[in-house]
Amino acid sequence: MADAKETSAGANTHPVAPSHSDVADSMHVLEPRPEGWIYRGFKIGRTEYWYASPKVQLLMVALVCFMCPGMYNALGGLGGGGQVDPTVQDHASTALYSVFAVVAFFSGSFANKIGIRGTLTIGGLGYCIYAGSFLCFNHTANVGFVIFAGAFLGLCAGLLWTAQGAIMMSYPPEQSKGRYISWFWIIFNLGAVIGSLIPLGQNINNTGGTVTDGTYIGFIVLMAIGAILALSIVNGDKVIREDGSRIILMKNPTWQSEFKGLWECISLSPWVVALFPMFFASNIFYTYQQNGVNGALFNVRARSLNNLLYWLAQIFGAVIVGYSLDVATVRRSVRAKISFGVLFALTFIIWGGGYAFQRQQPSRAVTSDASYDAQKLDWTDSGFIGPMFLYIFYGLYDSVWQTCIYWYMGALSNSGRKTANLAGFYKGFQSAGAAIFWRLDGLHTEFNTLFAATWAVSAASLLIAAPVICYMIKDTTTLEADLKFSDETFEDVVAPSSLPAILNHEKTVEA
Repeated sequence: MADAKETSAGANTHPVAPSHSDVADSMHVLEPRPEGWIYRGFKIGRTEYWYASPKVQLLMVALVCFMCPGMYNALGGLGGGGQVDPTVQDHASTALYSVFAVVAFFSGSFANKIGIRGTLTIGGLGYCIYAGSFLCFNHTANVGFVIFAGAFLGLCAGLLWTAQGAIMMSYPPEQSKGRYISWFWIIFNLGAVIGSLIPLGQNINNTGGTVTDGTYIGFIVLMAIGAILALSIVNGDKVIREDGSRIILMKNPTWQSEFKGLWECISLSPWVVALFPMFFASNIFYTYQQNGVNGALFNVRARSLNNLLYWLAQIFGAVIVGYSLDVATVRRSVRAKISFGVLFALTFIIWGGGYAFQRQQPSRAVTSDASYDAQKLDWTDSGFIGPMFLYIFYGLYDSVWQTCIYWYMGALSNSGRKTANLAGFYKGFQSAGAAIFWRLDGLHTEFNTLFAATWAVSAASLLIAAPVICYMIKDTTTLEADLKFSDETFEDVVAPSSLPAILNHEKTVEA
C-alpha cells in the first residue's frame, strides 16, 4: 500500500503560498526520524513502515473499528438487532443516535484537547455493553437496559468516530486520501463481513426469528477486544509522514481554545453548512434497508446472508471510489465534480429500482404479524435473487456516499484540528438524522413512507451540497490556510530538509 509520490511536471512560476504538494516535491532525501521504538522502521517487501506512521495508525484505528462498529453493523444488519420484533432495537437506536448527535457535535474539541488515543479508548467501551444488552433481553426482556446501553453507546460512538475521522482525513498525504479512506473502509467493513458470518453460521438451519445466544456472545467478545486495542493508538503529535512532515494540531490546546476552534470552523468557512444536509442523510438509509427490507421480508438465515453480501458490497464500492478519487492525471477539483455526478446518478438509479420493488410489498401491518413469518423469503425461494441484488446495491450506494463525503471533507483541509471538528459535525448531523428515522420506525411508520423520505432527503441534500463540492474544493490546499486554524508554524510541521525551500517560497510570496 505504498503511496505514489506525484511530482509536478514543472516549477510553478506564480508567487502562490506553498501547498502540501510542495512539501512532497521538495523532499529529495530520506528524513531521519526521532529515537524510540515507535519510529523504528521495518520493511514489508520494499516498503518501510514504522509504528507512528500514517499507514500503521490508520491500520490500528481500522482494526478498532473492525472489532467495534464493524461488529455493531453486523448485529444491526440482521434487522431488529437479531430480534423478531424490532421495537426494542428501534428504542435503543433512537436513544443511541440522540446522544450521539449531541456528543459528536462537541467531540472534535474533546479529541483535540485529550488526544486521539484517549478519545478512541473511551469511545470503544460502549459496543460490547450494547451487544450484551440484547443477550440479556433474550432471557429477561429488560427493555430499559437495552435503551440505556444504546444511550451509553451513543456517547462512546460520538468520541470514537470523531477520532477516526480526524485520523483518516488529516494523516494521509493530500494526494492519497481516497486510497486511505478505501483502505479504512475495507478493514472496517471486513468486521461487518466476518461479523455477519457469525450469525450466518449460527443460524444456517434456523428459519425462525431470533438469533441464538452464541451469536451475541461472539459479538461481545470481539467488541471487547476492539476496545482494548484502542489503547495501542499513538496521539497525532507523535505521527510522522513519509516526507518527514507532521500533523497540524494545536501545540497547547485548552478547553477554551478548542470550543473557540469549534466556532471558528464554521465562522471562517460559513459555506460548510451547505454540507450539513448531506451529513444528515448519510445514515438514514439503514433504518429502511435493515428493518423495512431485510428484517421485514426475509427469514433469519436469508437476512444473515443478505447482511454478509451488503457489507461485501460496501468493500467493493469503497475500493473503486477511493482509488478513483486519487487519479493523479485528473485535477482534484475535476474529480470532485465527477464524483458528485456519479453519486447523483446512483441516487436515482438504485433508489429508482428500490421504488419499483417497494411499491409491490405488503404493508407494515402485514409483515409485522406473526403469521407472516412463514411467508418471509428464504434463499431457496425463487423470488429471492432479485431482492438480494437490490440489497447488495443498497450496500454499494452507502459506501460510495460515505467515501465521497470523507474525501470532500479531507479535500477542504489537511489540519488535524479542523478535520476533527468537521468529523464531529459530520457524525453529529449524521446521528441526528439516524435518530429521527429510527424514531419514525419505532412509531411503526409505513415502510413506503420511510422509503420515500429516505430517497427525498438524500436527493435534496446533494442539490444543497453541490455548490461546495463543485466550487470550494480546489486542486490543492495551502499550508498557510491550514496553519491559520492552529498555533503551529511552518517549522513545527514541515520536515527540516524541506523547510529552506518552503521558507524561500514564502519569501517569494511576500515579495
